[in-house]
Amino acid sequence: MDIIYLKDLRIETVIGIYGWERQVKQIIVLDLDMSADIKKAAATDNIEDTLNYKAVAKRLIEFVSHSEFQLVETLAEKITEIILNEFNVSWVRLQLNKKGAVRGARDVGIIIERGQQT
Repeated sequence: MDIIYLKDLRIETVIGIYGWERQVKQIIVLDLDMSADIKKAAATDNIEDTLNYKAVAKRLIEFVSHSEFQLVETLAEKITEIILNEFNVSWVRLQLNKKGAVRGARDVGIIIERGQQT
């Protein structure tokens, strides 16, 4: 299995359970590892034969920036569903970081894997 990754994708969104969190946008940071078979793309040198990480980023920015989930768990699940269903990816690992969510901690978030590694 080859992996195409996208690291440190920062997106502003409404996320959280507290009243003040529902009133302001916060930055979440996404790190993604996505399964891919790059052999055909390497042979053809054609973007149509690989996972287009720019298209993935654009889709996630559009989705996340307009979402208003309370839990990072829900947002993470929805993001992985988009990647698996819309981009023909069989496995994805997502780290979702909600910086500043806990006083004294630099990072807090969730890591999930969905699908099957091939």
